[in-house]
Amino acid sequence: MKYKSVSLVYMCNREKIKSFPMDFFRLLPEGCVSDILSFTSPKNAAISSAVSRGFNSAAELDLLRGKFLPEDYEDISSRYVSPRIHSSKKELYFSLCDSPVLMDGGKLSFSLDKKTGKKCFMISARELAISWGVDTPWYWEWIAHPQSRFSEVAHLHTVCWLDIRGTIGSQILSKRSKYVVYLVFKLAEEHYGLDIVYAFVRFVNRVSDKEAEERASILSLVGENVNYVTCSQKRVDGWMEIELGNFINDIGDDEDVEARLMEIKHLDGKGGLIVQGIEFRPE
Repeated sequence: MKYKSVSLVYMCNREKIKSFPMDFFRLLPEGCVSDILSFTSPKNAAISSAVSRGFNSAAELDLLRGKFLPEDYEDISSRYVSPRIHSSKKELYFSLCDSPVLMDGGKLSFSLDKKTGKKCFMISARELAISWGVDTPWYWEWIAHPQSRFSEVAHLHTVCWLDIRGTIGSQILSKRSKYVVYLVFKLAEEHYGLDIVYAFVRFVNRVSDKEAEERASILSLVGENVNYVTCSQKRVDGWMEIELGNFINDIGDDEDVEARLMEIKHLDGKGGLIVQGIEFRPE
């Protein structure tokens, strides 16, 4: 606890510490500084490193030892489609921040949030429950896409009943973390019927489908700056994303979390949606 207290005092007063005539943290044992950094995030460790040489060497050592990798990283890596080989755990950490890796036969992708070191997962379109999405290519067609991390994406030709669900076990996510869930998609040149859709995120064993539907958020997959409606945003990878909802993953109990996007109220035609997957990302 004493190291944690030192860490909190330091983070609250780092601007004042910059003006000290001497880098007092260089006088602390390396193990002590490393323990202090273990209570913070990779982002704050980087800030600390810029302020103090003592913190810089300890942060570098922590990255090399893999201290910022998830505790269950060995279990996760055993499920990779192809193993990743890196010269150091520091290189591995930054690789996972910049380049998602496929796991579970290519059905799921895994990466790390660079600021927090927390786990991010995207469920591939093939693993989603899509109404009318199986063996009905006149409704949904499964195609390869050059910008997708997965082998296939789902291309909507036309349906009246739009309903997409994705489920993940909370135990695989980072504990004591707030997660935001996104649909990752593109729109074909000819798209229609996607101006208003609805979405929610729920713990399956805590909230019924009916209850969740009643409090579903209103979204627009095509609108921009629409009042009272959540709109899509462009991602750095060239895809679009729209927030479906969020939740707190407290102690990571073995519970299922479901995200759902739907438009089943107005049975007009809908088409031109290309789905890569649903992403669970720490806030």
